[in-house]
Amino acid sequence: MRLDKFISSQRPDLSRSAVKELCRKGRITVNGETVKDPGKAIDENNDKVCAAGEPVTYREHIYIMLNKPAGVICATKDRLTETVLELIPPELRRSGLFPAGRLDKDTEGFVLITDDGELAHKMLSPKSHVPKTYLVRLEKPLSAGTVPLFAQGMTIDGGEQCMPAELTPSPDPCECSLVLHEGKFHQVKRMFAAAGNKVVYLKRVRIGALNLDEKLPPGGCLEILHKDVEKLLAR
Repeated sequence: MRLDKFISSQRPDLSRSAVKELCRKGRITVNGETVKDPGKAIDENNDKVCAAGEPVTYREHIYIMLNKPAGVICATKDRLTETVLELIPPELRRSGLFPAGRLDKDTEGFVLITDDGELAHKMLSPKSHVPKTYLVRLEKPLSAGTVPLFAQGMTIDGGEQCMPAELTPSPDPCECSLVLHEGKFHQVKRMFAAAGNKVVYLKRVRIGALNLDEKLPPGGCLEILHKDVEKLLAR
């Protein structure tokens, strides 16, 4: 890979022209040697590259856990409303990032931000049935008949048929956890509406077998280690 392409792909704060300028000033090294040719071919997997004294580590893809706050939308850009990408700190930004899946504007919790289209496709494919777990707070206490209703697969407004879902009551009668294996539009709210109740608070706390970090504040994010990425696809 070209040196300038490598650095700019891993460091969004350094454009190719900025890399060229750093090379001219002798502030780029490869394996400890100063390199002034931004077009130099390097082995991105093995060569040790430093830009302005900072090591540049190659990652083919990046995976970011975001604790989405209410009021932010799952989009790459919007002229009127803050998007999830605007919450990503500079050190984790790179070209091609997008939210893998959506949460409603007023819903909080785990959103995966990545540039790995293949993983996102696997995670979101209806054939994959990757479970997603939600914490739900309801307007009225959960009725006993709602649990088996969700478990058998229910019909919601518009005649849409939902897959069986696991609903677990909490000690608080107005709270529960819900595991879905699909992602229909406003599905959680529509399911509870069909059961005669109303969702007043909703937070996604788990994707696959990976839990949202409990220490992550609303709007906070962290990079998911590669050993944990496969948990996103666990059924």
